[in-house]
Amino acid sequence: MQEPLKKIKETRPLIHHITNWVTIYDCANITRTFGALPVMAHAPEECADMTRISSALVLNIGTLTNELIDAMILSAKAANEKKIPVVLDAVGVGATKFRDYMAAKIIDSVHVDIIKGNYSEIAKLAGEKAQTKGVEATSINADPRLIARELATSKSCTIVMTGKEDIISNGKKTFVVKNGHELMGSIVGTGCMAASVIGSFAAVNPDHCDASKDALCYFGIAGELAAEVSRGPGSFKVNLYDEAFGLSDEKAEKMMNFEAY
Repeated sequence: MQEPLKKIKETRPLIHHITNWVTIYDCANITRTFGALPVMAHAPEECADMTRISSALVLNIGTLTNELIDAMILSAKAANEKKIPVVLDAVGVGATKFRDYMAAKIIDSVHVDIIKGNYSEIAKLAGEKAQTKGVEATSINADPRLIARELATSKSCTIVMTGKEDIISNGKKTFVVKNGHELMGSIVGTGCMAASVIGSFAAVNPDHCDASKDALCYFGIAGELAAEVSRGPGSFKVNLYDEAFGLSDEKAEKMMNFEAY
């Protein structure tokens, strides 16, 4: 057993975020709850320096601006130089041309190790016909596992597609994660939080495909446990933090629900 959660709590990796203003508080909290240390440095004047002392970089284009994208590219270049994982959460790709262009600009300017998005966001990045409704996924007319594998191969990275079932692929191996609960979709921020958890797990595991699979299993398990003791979205969010905080590798290993292809 690799015990990724134990590694995170023992090493307390610093996870630098340039992220969504709507969910920045949630991303910081879930990172800390899982045992890593969050930091949010968005200013171009310091963002690269902050990345250089970090163990992973998480980028989220949910509330993008030109200046924010410039900071993301500066930070990702620093991460590439240091050889620490870069996670890109392609929030809202497919909704506007500006958002599509900026996501492509990041991917073309630097190496992104893990690209995350819902089914329609990833399909759009892969060149499929897909449109995102705000930041919500719409249906796609293609096999998501095939999309993930082909995009991962073409970009030499790990692709994470989140939905009722999460698909993770590096082109050679593919996982389908079935952990989670429908209440996770009832509050704003769980998608962004998932990227933070992925960054935390990738900081301690150089196999980014395995790290992403573990991260989504553990996060989904916390969601399942929280749902058991929640009355609705409000109590669920509080309980999600509590269950993530109290989770152990031993408990998670027994509850992990995924298939490998």
